[in-house]
Amino acid sequence: MNYFQKNKKNIIIGVIATLLVAALIALWLQKKVIHSSDDIVGLVYPSTLKVGDTLSFEDKTQFAKTKKWNFGDGTTSNKSKGIHFYNKPGYYQVTLIIDNKYSKSFPIIVSARTVPKKDSVKVVTLIDAPSQAMQFENVQFRAISDGKQFTWKFGETGRIDSKDKLAIYSYQKPGDYVVSLITDETTEPVLHQIKILPAYDALEEEVSVEDSYAKIDNDFKYHLQQIAYGNSFNMHYNYLLKTYLCNNENTVVKVNDSKVNNFYMYCAGLQFDKNNVIQTVKVNLDDAQNCVTKVDINQSK
Repeated sequence: MNYFQKNKKNIIIGVIATLLVAALIALWLQKKVIHSSDDIVGLVYPSTLKVGDTLSFEDKTQFAKTKKWNFGDGTTSNKSKGIHFYNKPGYYQVTLIIDNKYSKSFPIIVSARTVPKKDSVKVVTLIDAPSQAMQFENVQFRAISDGKQFTWKFGETGRIDSKDKLAIYSYQKPGDYVVSLITDETTEPVLHQIKILPAYDALEEEVSVEDSYAKIDNDFKYHLQQIAYGNSFNMHYNYLLKTYLCNNENTVVKVNDSKVNNFYMYCAGLQFDKNNVIQTVKVNLDDAQNCVTKVDINQSK
């Protein structure tokens, strides 16, 4: 009997044992040396966040020699763990690359951050209007308000006079009046006091020619000075144009005995070259004593 036959059983057992050990060694080597993406141990959280929120990342892969994080927004990191911020909303893929060979991706959804609306501060309703004006003058009243509905009473008629945010009213009688404004933003009326001075009217009283001219001169001077102060140009300009100049914008105006201009150009310049003091005004009427044909003005700064 030869050696193989004599030790057949032991040889078979040894071969089986050797194969088993080899298999175990191969399995161990595969675990230690041969890897795949499934062996990557990475954490990225949270998976949904808002712009500016903190994204945390961490790599716990034991076999990793090098690592690289790609956050999908053009930025990367070589750290084992850290935090990241996104500046824009969108869908991002965070990718962990191990040893430039294995990779694993984590989907991240970044939504826009809603900016809470601040409680808007309501504008206190006010009336923007002069405290003094002339009889028959177009007076401008403006509501400073966030409201949408406006009810004006100017105190002369006892009725509702306007429902516009910007209202214009002409008082027919001189006196002291209380203006009332009601809006959908107010619980109580907003009040404004205005004094209406009497305008010159040649038919109301018999006065001398000199006094009549003096009243016109003074009234003319008052409204020019208001323009020079920067007050409502249209209001005072149109009053003089309609009351005295018979709507003739080309009426001759002579300033300080030298400068000659038409009425419109003079008033326009007066509006932009403010702080002039109107010292005297002298008007010249036509033969019918109806329209001013020339205005002589002395002024200074």
